[in-house]
Amino acid sequence: MKCILIFLLILVGRYNVFAQIDTTSYAKERQEIKKLMQHRKPDASVDCNDFIAVGPKGDISFSHQQWQGAQAKEKLVFKSVRPVPGHEFIRIYEGKMAVVNFLANVQLVVDGRDVTLKVRRLEVYHKASTGWCRVAGQGTEVDETLFPVKTN
Repeated sequence: MKCILIFLLILVGRYNVFAQIDTTSYAKERQEIKKLMQHRKPDASVDCNDFIAVGPKGDISFSHQQWQGAQAKEKLVFKSVRPVPGHEFIRIYEGKMAVVNFLANVQLVVDGRDVTLKVRRLEVYHKASTGWCRVAGQGTEVDETLFPVKTN
């Protein structure tokens, strides 16, 4: 009896691990989200009217226009945001909501200085009648000097 219980727990645990990395359900919706990610231009807006974003200084914007205003105030201009292939994770919920986590190479200008960063992005999308739009976004700079890769 104890062995059967352990076997069932392992089986359920393995199922949960695989469920967390589901990459097959909602194939059409995944492709639509990937297309948005690949063809994004820094000045293009895919944001919903009730969009919320957290900027690099921790500031919060409640619309795309507010977000652009915060960038202008800090003299920040995005030149490019390029997702790193193989480093995106897309979760689709009921075909209408998507949570996306991806690594991006970001090039920008801050107060006249060129800056290149790696950023881990977390974005949330909602599928409206007109298509997908982003309701939330936040990025965290990947600091490779803080936690360097150790080689043996």
